[in-house]
Amino acid sequence: MFVDSHCHLTFPELASRLPEIRAAMASAQVDRALCICTTLEEFDDVHALAATYDNFWATVGVHPDNEGVTEPTVQDLLARAARPRVVAIGETGLDYYQMDERKGGRTVADMQWQRERFRTHIHAARQARLPLVIHTRAASDDTLAMLREEGEDGSSGAAGGVFHCFTETAQVARAALDLGFYISFSGILTFKSAQELRDVAAFVPLDRLLIETDSPYLAPVPYRGKTNNPSYVPHVAAQLAALRQLPVQEIAQITSRNFERLFTAARS
Repeated sequence: MFVDSHCHLTFPELASRLPEIRAAMASAQVDRALCICTTLEEFDDVHALAATYDNFWATVGVHPDNEGVTEPTVQDLLARAARPRVVAIGETGLDYYQMDERKGGRTVADMQWQRERFRTHIHAARQARLPLVIHTRAASDDTLAMLREEGEDGSSGAAGGVFHCFTETAQVARAALDLGFYISFSGILTFKSAQELRDVAAFVPLDRLLIETDSPYLAPVPYRGKTNNPSYVPHVAAQLAALRQLPVQEIAQITSRNFERLFTAARS
């Protein structure tokens, strides 16, 4: 019924609890999940989940925040993307959140390594004909500009993909939609302080919506502050259902169909 389009089940908070989490998912009618890769070192463990369980799929990518890890080449990503049950390239994108030029910290110029890494992922996605899983934080202008530079405009040759765990403005959402991307909302949507984000979620076209947990982070109300897991994704769907004045079952069906359409290799 529900699909968690973005979770990190290999992270230590969740890896040792997999049988418990899978049981909780079944009880909550969360029948599928996309397991996200954030380093090449992690990929084999992420892929093993997808290879072992027929309701899990995997991505391959290196998160923009990760330093001191193997820097991916296009060929590194393509070789892993060719393995069974790998359905997307990412998590990738730009994250300038920790950058603070005013305090003598990193400048935009200092983040060129992130932009080059992002470009590598875009090239791999286009060659593999797989969608991108985009992370952007405090860097939306550069994220959108780079996608445009690389021809990610929704045309037939574009990779497309999803802006995951969306927390940006309505203007950024419209720009991402104009480029052909989907928008995925996490448990942040349920937070009391997130009214502006709920306003964004209220106008995103139904055929471009996805739901996720980004677990083990960002547990939705009523579990805020606890370790998140995919069995909590129905709470995100319930918030969307309230915003759109639709039954939660309909939101589940819509977001599941969108997941299948975007990640075509994950159809079942």
